[in-house]
Amino acid sequence: MRFGLNLAPQIRIYGAFFIYSLALGGLYPRLGDLQLAMGVGESALGLALTGAGIGTMISLTFASPLLDRLGYRRTLTYGIVLLSILIAATSFALNPAMLFFTLLVMGLVVGAIEVVANVEADRTEHLVGRRIMNRCHAFWSFGFFSAGIIGAFAKQAGISPHVHLLAMVPVVLAGVLLVLGRMTPAAARLHAAGQAKPPRFAVPSLGILALVALSLSAMFLEGAGADWSVIFMRDIFNVAPFINGLAFATGALAQALARFFADGFIERFGPVAVARLLIVTLGAGAIVITTAQHPYIALFGFALAGIGTSAIFPLAMSAAAQRSDRPAAINVAALAQLSFVAFLIGPPFLGFIAEHYGVRVSFGICLPLVLLSWFAIAALKPQPPKDAHG
Repeated sequence: MRFGLNLAPQIRIYGAFFIYSLALGGLYPRLGDLQLAMGVGESALGLALTGAGIGTMISLTFASPLLDRLGYRRTLTYGIVLLSILIAATSFALNPAMLFFTLLVMGLVVGAIEVVANVEADRTEHLVGRRIMNRCHAFWSFGFFSAGIIGAFAKQAGISPHVHLLAMVPVVLAGVLLVLGRMTPAAARLHAAGQAKPPRFAVPSLGILALVALSLSAMFLEGAGADWSVIFMRDIFNVAPFINGLAFATGALAQALARFFADGFIERFGPVAVARLLIVTLGAGAIVITTAQHPYIALFGFALAGIGTSAIFPLAMSAAAQRSDRPAAINVAALAQLSFVAFLIGPPFLGFIAEHYGVRVSFGICLPLVLLSWFAIAALKPQPPKDAHG
């Protein structure tokens, strides 16, 4: 007999996204503490953080056949608990090499969960007959916010990262048992005959490169907020530990709320108008963070950045899938793979900037990318259908 709650399919997948990010998000409010414990600068920390991206990229590229055999329910239930254990293990890293290796293994698990959670969300969307994908990612952000608040309280109370992150393991286990204990995966969609399968490595077209340009600013600022916001508050303002941790939580909450309501705005105003508003908000957030002279002004900047990053990448993914030049699977794979390359480059690049020019500049360096995104908005416009004269 399975233990757990009887939940509607969409509620269960919302819960899965929440618990997954609650487990993952515990690390980021404590990165500053891990940096001090290892006695390293931002450059070394940034290089260590690439372990997560490399592991995730490997898993996203090669894990799908294994996941089909393992099963989606077991992947989610075992994977999320294992993720929580690996996050706790990061707190025992004695040097950047140990942190890199732990994050590499963690990234392999994250990639597997990402594949299963998003495919299950897509299948559940088809099952219930309405769009829920952005809302699923809103609950992911709510989980990150909750992890940030817990981390902020733990920092303020003087609780070590070891105790804090180890204590999260039974919390995550309980959540997994309650929410996913009785999970029955949704049936696979029936795809059209001859539809191309996503390739392991897809060559980007010019249109996909334009969508990459559109999403780079959001990806860099989201990564900067996760990896460096707590260190930013510590180094620039020297405020209470709770306020340090609140920087991470504020961005996550703003992102969650924006994602929760994003689908309605996109349906009403269209993707181009929504993207314009998000990019302006993103740019404003980067300017406020970079120039803030008071910690609460900086928190406002992190909130603006959270809103700005909320839906730009999902909009780019939708545009890639709707392009008529190649099969949707190939365009989506090309955009996802290039995006992860940027994700890999981001932490060490921003860490180098922070160590040599100051952590303020690591956020300001994103402003040219915001300008690039503005000029790439046209890539979201629907393509005219190809006629016989092509």
